[in-house]
Amino acid sequence: MATLLLLSKHATTASDVLPSLALLHHKVQVVPAEASSLLEAPRADAILLDARTDLAAARALCRIIQTTGGETPVVIVVTEGGLTALASDWGFTDLVVDSAGPAEVEARLRLATTPADDDRDVIASGGIVIDEAGYAARLNGRQLDLTYTEFELLKYLVQHPGRVFSREQLLSDVWGYDYYGGTRTVDVHVRRLRAKLGPEHESIIGTVRNVGYRLVVKS
Repeated sequence: MATLLLLSKHATTASDVLPSLALLHHKVQVVPAEASSLLEAPRADAILLDARTDLAAARALCRIIQTTGGETPVVIVVTEGGLTALASDWGFTDLVVDSAGPAEVEARLRLATTPADDDRDVIASGGIVIDEAGYAARLNGRQLDLTYTEFELLKYLVQHPGRVFSREQLLSDVWGYDYYGGTRTVDVHVRRLRAKLGPEHESIIGTVRNVGYRLVVKS
Protein backbone atom coordinates (compact mmCIF):
# COMPACT_ATOMS: atom_id res chain seq x y z
CA MET A 1 0.00 0.00 0.00
CA ALA A 2 1.39 3.37 -1.03
CA THR A 3 0.88 6.73 0.63
CA LEU A 4 -0.28 9.25 -1.97
CA LEU A 5 -0.65 13.02 -1.86
CA LEU A 6 -3.33 14.31 -4.23
CA LEU A 7 -3.17 17.99 -5.19
CA SER A 8 -6.49 19.30 -6.50
CA LYS A 9 -8.19 22.68 -6.71
CA HIS A 10 -11.76 21.50 -6.35
CA ALA A 11 -11.94 17.83 -5.40
CA THR A 12 -12.47 16.73 -1.81
CA THR A 13 -12.03 12.99 -2.32
CA ALA A 14 -9.61 10.95 -4.41
CA SER A 15 -12.43 9.30 -6.34
CA ASP A 16 -13.57 12.72 -7.57
CA VAL A 17 -10.32 12.95 -9.52
CA LEU A 18 -9.43 9.35 -10.26
CA PRO A 19 -12.40 7.02 -9.64
CA SER A 20 -10.28 3.87 -9.89
CA LEU A 21 -8.44 4.83 -6.70
CA ALA A 22 -11.55 3.83 -4.76
CA LEU A 23 -10.88 0.24 -5.83
CA LEU A 24 -7.21 0.26 -4.80
CA HIS A 25 -5.75 -0.10 -1.33
CA HIS A 26 -3.73 3.09 -1.07
CA LYS A 27 -3.74 5.81 1.56
CA VAL A 28 -4.62 9.08 -0.19
CA GLN A 29 -4.61 12.56 1.32
CA VAL A 30 -6.25 15.34 -0.70
CA VAL A 31 -4.85 18.86 -0.30
CA PRO A 32 -5.32 22.11 -2.25
CA ALA A 33 -3.26 22.39 -5.43
CA GLU A 34 -1.08 25.20 -4.11
CA ALA A 35 2.64 25.49 -3.55
CA SER A 36 2.02 26.27 0.13
CA SER A 37 0.35 22.88 0.57
CA LEU A 38 3.66 21.18 -0.12
CA LEU A 39 5.32 22.86 2.86
CA GLU A 40 3.10 21.19 5.43
CA ALA A 41 2.23 18.05 3.49
CA PRO A 42 3.16 14.71 5.03
CA ARG A 43 5.69 12.46 3.38
CA ALA A 44 4.25 10.57 0.42
CA ASP A 45 5.43 7.83 -1.91
CA ALA A 46 4.00 9.74 -4.88
CA ILE A 47 2.21 12.98 -5.68
CA LEU A 48 -0.91 12.92 -7.85
CA LEU A 49 -1.49 16.29 -9.52
CA ASP A 50 -5.01 17.02 -10.78
CA ALA A 51 -4.60 18.70 -14.18
CA ARG A 52 -8.07 17.97 -15.53
CA THR A 53 -9.50 21.48 -15.44
CA ASP A 54 -6.55 23.89 -15.27
CA LEU A 55 -3.56 22.72 -17.30
CA ALA A 56 -1.65 25.98 -16.96
CA ALA A 57 -1.84 26.00 -13.17
CA ALA A 58 -0.93 22.31 -13.01
CA ARG A 59 2.09 22.88 -15.22
CA ALA A 60 3.27 25.75 -13.02
CA LEU A 61 2.87 23.70 -9.85
CA CYS A 62 4.60 20.72 -11.41
CA ARG A 63 7.58 22.88 -12.33
CA ILE A 64 7.71 24.27 -8.80
CA ILE A 65 7.88 20.74 -7.41
CA GLN A 66 10.66 19.95 -9.88
CA THR A 67 12.75 23.06 -9.24
CA THR A 68 12.54 22.87 -5.45
CA GLY A 69 14.47 19.64 -5.57
CA GLY A 70 11.71 17.31 -4.49
CA GLU A 71 12.46 13.67 -5.26
CA THR A 72 8.89 12.44 -4.83
CA PRO A 73 7.56 11.14 -8.16
CA VAL A 74 4.74 13.19 -9.69
CA VAL A 75 1.91 11.57 -11.64
CA ILE A 76 -0.27 13.95 -13.66
CA VAL A 77 -4.01 13.18 -13.88
CA VAL A 78 -5.55 14.51 -17.10
CA THR A 79 -8.55 14.05 -19.34
CA GLU A 80 -8.03 12.52 -22.77
CA GLY A 81 -8.45 15.99 -24.26
CA GLY A 82 -5.63 17.33 -22.10
CA LEU A 83 -3.03 14.84 -23.32
CA THR A 84 -2.00 17.03 -26.25
CA ALA A 85 -1.01 19.86 -23.89
CA LEU A 86 1.52 17.81 -21.93
CA ALA A 87 5.23 18.19 -22.62
CA SER A 88 8.47 16.89 -21.16
CA ASP A 89 9.35 20.29 -19.66
CA TRP A 90 6.55 19.89 -17.12
CA GLY A 91 8.85 17.63 -15.13
CA PHE A 92 6.34 14.92 -14.21
CA THR A 93 7.26 11.28 -13.73
CA ASP A 94 4.24 9.76 -15.45
CA LEU A 95 0.67 10.54 -16.46
CA VAL A 96 -2.67 8.81 -16.21
CA VAL A 97 -6.03 9.59 -17.81
CA ASP A 98 -8.81 10.15 -15.27
CA SER A 99 -10.91 7.39 -16.85
CA ALA A 100 -8.14 4.77 -16.52
CA GLY A 101 -9.09 1.44 -14.98
CA PRO A 102 -7.67 0.21 -11.67
CA ALA A 103 -5.13 -2.12 -13.33
CA GLU A 104 -3.57 0.73 -15.31
CA VAL A 105 -3.59 3.12 -12.34
CA GLU A 106 -1.93 0.50 -10.14
CA ALA A 107 0.71 -0.23 -12.79
CA ARG A 108 1.58 3.43 -13.28
CA LEU A 109 1.81 4.08 -9.56
CA ARG A 110 4.00 1.02 -9.09
CA LEU A 111 6.35 2.09 -11.86
CA ALA A 112 6.49 5.68 -10.64
CA THR A 113 7.42 4.64 -7.11
CA THR A 114 9.89 1.90 -8.05
CA PRO A 115 13.54 3.05 -8.03
CA ALA A 116 15.21 2.97 -11.43
CA ASP A 117 17.30 -0.09 -12.10
CA ASP A 118 20.17 0.11 -14.57
CA ASP A 119 19.58 -3.56 -15.34
CA ARG A 120 15.88 -3.15 -16.05
CA ASP A 121 14.37 -5.43 -18.64
CA VAL A 122 14.60 -4.32 -22.25
CA ILE A 123 13.11 -6.34 -25.11
CA ALA A 124 14.04 -5.66 -28.72
CA SER A 125 12.94 -7.07 -32.06
CA GLY A 126 12.45 -5.73 -35.57
CA GLY A 127 13.67 -2.24 -34.69
CA ILE A 128 11.26 -2.01 -31.75
CA VAL A 129 12.73 -1.59 -28.27
CA ILE A 130 10.47 -2.14 -25.26
CA ASP A 131 11.54 -0.80 -21.86
CA GLU A 132 9.30 -2.70 -19.44
CA ALA A 133 10.39 -0.82 -16.33
CA GLY A 134 9.93 2.58 -17.92
CA TYR A 135 6.79 1.63 -19.84
CA ALA A 136 8.36 3.08 -22.97
CA ALA A 137 8.51 1.85 -26.55
CA ARG A 138 10.75 3.06 -29.37
CA LEU A 139 10.86 2.32 -33.08
CA ASN A 140 14.28 2.91 -34.62
CA GLY A 141 14.98 5.36 -31.80
CA ARG A 142 11.66 7.20 -32.12
CA GLN A 143 9.50 7.31 -29.00
CA LEU A 144 6.04 5.84 -29.55
CA ASP A 145 3.12 7.52 -27.78
CA LEU A 146 1.08 4.50 -26.73
CA THR A 147 -1.83 3.90 -24.41
CA TYR A 148 -1.47 1.31 -21.67
CA THR A 149 -3.22 -1.42 -23.69
CA GLU A 150 -1.38 -0.56 -26.91
CA PHE A 151 1.91 -0.86 -25.02
CA GLU A 152 0.95 -4.21 -23.53
CA LEU A 153 -0.14 -5.55 -26.92
CA LEU A 154 3.04 -4.41 -28.66
CA LYS A 155 5.19 -5.78 -25.83
CA TYR A 156 3.47 -9.15 -26.08
CA LEU A 157 4.10 -9.38 -29.83
CA VAL A 158 7.73 -8.28 -29.45
CA GLN A 159 8.24 -10.95 -26.80
CA HIS A 160 7.20 -13.58 -29.36
CA PRO A 161 8.57 -12.45 -32.74
CA GLY A 162 7.25 -14.40 -35.70
CA ARG A 163 4.71 -16.34 -33.68
CA VAL A 164 1.09 -16.14 -34.85
CA PHE A 165 -1.59 -15.43 -32.25
CA SER A 166 -5.31 -15.72 -32.73
CA ARG A 167 -7.51 -12.81 -31.70
CA GLU A 168 -8.95 -14.95 -28.92
CA GLN A 169 -5.49 -15.72 -27.55
CA LEU A 170 -4.42 -12.08 -27.64
CA LEU A 171 -7.64 -11.08 -25.92
CA SER A 172 -6.99 -13.61 -23.16
CA ASP A 173 -3.26 -12.96 -22.69
CA VAL A 174 -3.19 -9.16 -23.07
CA TRP A 175 -6.63 -8.03 -21.89
CA GLY A 176 -7.08 -10.81 -19.35
CA TYR A 177 -9.40 -13.76 -18.97
CA ASP A 178 -12.03 -11.61 -17.23
CA TYR A 179 -12.36 -9.15 -20.12
CA TYR A 180 -15.85 -9.33 -21.57
CA GLY A 181 -15.31 -7.46 -24.84
CA GLY A 182 -15.25 -9.17 -28.22
CA THR A 183 -12.32 -9.92 -30.51
CA ARG A 184 -13.14 -6.78 -32.48
CA THR A 185 -11.25 -4.95 -29.72
CA VAL A 186 -8.03 -6.63 -30.86
CA ASP A 187 -8.53 -5.44 -34.45
CA VAL A 188 -9.14 -1.87 -33.28
CA HIS A 189 -5.97 -1.79 -31.18
CA VAL A 190 -3.87 -3.35 -33.94
CA ARG A 191 -5.13 -0.68 -36.34
CA ARG A 192 -4.21 2.07 -33.87
CA LEU A 193 -0.79 0.53 -33.28
CA ARG A 194 -0.09 0.40 -37.00
CA ALA A 195 -1.08 4.04 -37.36
CA LYS A 196 1.41 5.00 -34.64
CA LEU A 197 4.16 2.91 -36.20
CA GLY A 198 3.64 4.90 -39.41
CA PRO A 199 3.14 3.96 -43.07
CA GLU A 200 6.71 2.74 -43.50
CA HIS A 201 6.57 0.38 -40.53
CA GLU A 202 2.93 -0.63 -40.11
CA SER A 203 3.65 -3.97 -41.79
CA ILE A 204 5.76 -4.95 -38.76
CA ILE A 205 2.48 -6.19 -37.32
CA GLY A 206 1.41 -8.74 -39.90
CA THR A 207 -2.04 -10.18 -40.48
CA VAL A 208 -2.33 -13.93 -41.02
CA ARG A 209 -5.61 -14.41 -42.82
CA ASN A 210 -8.28 -16.31 -40.89
CA VAL A 211 -5.86 -16.76 -37.99
CA GLY A 212 -4.66 -13.57 -36.32
CA TYR A 213 -1.57 -11.39 -35.97
CA ARG A 214 2.19 -11.69 -35.56
CA LEU A 215 5.29 -9.53 -35.30
CA VAL A 216 7.05 -9.76 -38.65
CA VAL A 217 10.81 -10.25 -38.32
CA LYS A 218 12.73 -9.48 -41.49
CA SER A 219 15.77 -11.60 -42.21
